[in-house]
Amino acid sequence: MRHSMTIVVPVYNEMGNLLRLSKELQKFIDQSEIKSTVIFVNDGSTDDSLKIVKQLCNDNSSFNYIDFDKNYGLSAAIKAGFDFAESSHIAYIDADLQTSPMDFNLLLPFIDDYDLVTGVRIDRKDSVIKKISSKIANGIRLGFTHDGIDDTGCPLKIINSVYAKRIPMFKGLHRFLPAMVLLQNGKVKQIPVRHFPRISGETKFGLWNRIIGPLADCFAYLWMKKRYINYQVSSRG
Repeated sequence: MRHSMTIVVPVYNEMGNLLRLSKELQKFIDQSEIKSTVIFVNDGSTDDSLKIVKQLCNDNSSFNYIDFDKNYGLSAAIKAGFDFAESSHIAYIDADLQTSPMDFNLLLPFIDDYDLVTGVRIDRKDSVIKKISSKIANGIRLGFTHDGIDDTGCPLKIINSVYAKRIPMFKGLHRFLPAMVLLQNGKVKQIPVRHFPRISGETKFGLWNRIIGPLADCFAYLWMKKRYINYQVSSRG
């Protein structure tokens, strides 16, 4: 099998979703044409998420986990997954099951031609406030990055590991993954995916960190863009 994939799953107080999520992840692994494994990244959960994750990994050789000593945030969890993955491609999905692991099948046909393939959530099952704040945040980010991505916050992505491991992550940069791949002269593509209502747990992002946070991050991105080092080696001896 030419390709392999590590699915990174950030976890922060998602104990009510983890059993269902593990079944959906295994369902994808069992039928996928690409060899896949999972890394759960426990981001300092204060509920029983870590206990459940450890049991899931103990029962399933395709599951592994990383446990942070405290809560560092989503960008740090994704970065850790990038760092520890040992596969040709790295996928990312949230633990809340508002997107489905099975929809990785919609993205996989494009990984030979694109360096990042991201979902675009259609018919979103979110509150009106969440939809509006996300739309505003996406508009702000798009105005800064011009990356052409309509839904950068969609938690369903597959990235070529070479590009993923070169992304200099900082807090909030998870919103700029397509833009950071483009900075490396990579190619990105977006594909419509399904969206589902949250059944258990609470969203980790409110109005403040959906709009004010991304605006501040945009300026950090512009600073990085001006100073980003990108090179290619033609030969070595």
